[in-house]
Amino acid sequence: MTENYKFNQHKKCEFFPCHDIKTPDNFNCLFCYCPLYTLKEDCGGNFKYKNGIKDCSDCLIPHSKGGYDHIMSKMEKVMELAKK
Repeated sequence: MTENYKFNQHKKCEFFPCHDIKTPDNFNCLFCYCPLYTLKEDCGGNFKYKNGIKDCSDCLIPHSKGGYDHIMSKMEKVMELAKK
């Protein structure tokens, strides 16, 4: 079974890695912009609000092993919001 589509890395990106991490070889760039941002508190990530703006800089879910599955498990909610 192949699961290579769940991981992508772009080491030549001028922002790589965009979070402070210990193991850059495991950093997943597939979701450079997290599609769960619009879910606000329901995203399941480690975020906080600064001046009323959602700050996800401490969240590594989209960039970690298992992040793909977490995001895909919530995409139905994202699509429901897009319909509105």
